[in-house]
Amino acid sequence: MQETIVLYPSPGLGHVLSMVELGKLILSRSNNRYSISILLTTGFWDTPSIFSHIDSVSKAFPSISFLRFPSISVDLSQNCSAVAIWFQFIRLQAPNAHRSLQEISKTRKVSAFVIDLFCTSTLSVGKDLKIPTFYFFTSGASTLAAFLQIPQFDNQTSGKSFKDLPDTIFHFQGVPPLRAVHMPEPLLDRQDPAYHELMYFISSLQQSDGIIVNTFEDLEPISVKAIADGLCLPDAPTPPTFYVGPLIVAGKGEAESNYCLSWLEKQPSGSVVFLCFGSRGTFYPSQVKEIAKGLEMSGQRFLWVVNDPPNNEKKTKQAEDCPNVDLDYLLPEGFIERTKDRGLVVKSFVPQVAVLNKDSVGGFVTHCGWNSVLEAVVAGVPMIAWPLYAEQHLNRNILVEDMKMAIPVEQRDGDGFVIGTELEKRVRELMEMENGKVLRERSMKMKQKALASLGPTGCSIKALTKLVELWNQG
Repeated sequence: MQETIVLYPSPGLGHVLSMVELGKLILSRSNNRYSISILLTTGFWDTPSIFSHIDSVSKAFPSISFLRFPSISVDLSQNCSAVAIWFQFIRLQAPNAHRSLQEISKTRKVSAFVIDLFCTSTLSVGKDLKIPTFYFFTSGASTLAAFLQIPQFDNQTSGKSFKDLPDTIFHFQGVPPLRAVHMPEPLLDRQDPAYHELMYFISSLQQSDGIIVNTFEDLEPISVKAIADGLCLPDAPTPPTFYVGPLIVAGKGEAESNYCLSWLEKQPSGSVVFLCFGSRGTFYPSQVKEIAKGLEMSGQRFLWVVNDPPNNEKKTKQAEDCPNVDLDYLLPEGFIERTKDRGLVVKSFVPQVAVLNKDSVGGFVTHCGWNSVLEAVVAGVPMIAWPLYAEQHLNRNILVEDMKMAIPVEQRDGDGFVIGTELEKRVRELMEMENGKVLRERSMKMKQKALASLGPTGCSIKALTKLVELWNQG
């Protein structure tokens, strides 16, 4: 009977793309023993980009198949966070996952079931069907190390929400300290159902048959060692952990994006600072104007991706597909005209991997989303760290303090606002000063390590080989 590995990403472009890359990597190391079956939800957070990517992968990789669940609706008017509604949507999919695994099992042997952290509701499904069940952790080893330890902090805060502890700092094994108010956003408010959902997800990690992580050992050696030494779960065995990254995918650009690539090719080597904050990286007009002020005062060349303000949730979800951004409203009067000889503003989307790999790009102002971090690492581009949501403050800390590949911006307490003069200062530091040169050299060395990790004898390929051998024994 044909053997297959079933992958189940959570909704959202970043999660789906990295899971698909994992499937490609498994195929490349399994000597045609396995096919890949990817389960996908329908309706919530779908974008044309996901459909387009699935179609192209299906054509290029016949051994990768996609199985879409029936559409399920959720009540969007509930009095809870958007993340809580997202978690509820995924939880409601568990019966669909169960039926899909049973259906696949009729014609193929399911050798392993690999789930996203947010799909923890299906951990018991895999166990009940006696299928080895693994997590695919789409962030880095530092976040994994922190997540394994977070439940103990939950017990130390006397029922208070982390958002109400501005002076509390949590000290982790293998990870730089983190302010309580900078915990991942679903954990900030104990009254929000998302808090208890994510705590449940995190607590379930140790029940899996293994954890696959989208990073490589040379990028986060301190966190990797802490996990391996059992410091993050001192009272329980840590599941086998496999570091198989960096898994990234190049995006496709439309006409405006192609124009931005040709514009970059005309700029001097290492002269452009690239600003992009992801599809959810939206700012109110006051912050957009401060960014413009900082860029103009810096005197540096720049490529800046601007999204719509956060007043339309649908637009926020589909930013890369709906570039209807009103730049005249958002930007200071005359800004584009005054900076036209050294700057380019793009609406909503660029092919980020292609941009970062252009010779003219010398720095990256990023929200510290893990996919963006890995893309910058592989391109050898140093960063200015401006975290916005999710686990991005954790990523910022590791980038700045352990990897030493980024400069942090100073953000206002409460809303994270950054004034223009602060951005100007950090852009000049990265692009003009000695510290920026040091970061650039360190980033180029890490680029070589990243490429080597996925080479024939690289650490990530060795980890994946061990994982596949484990499945082969099943």
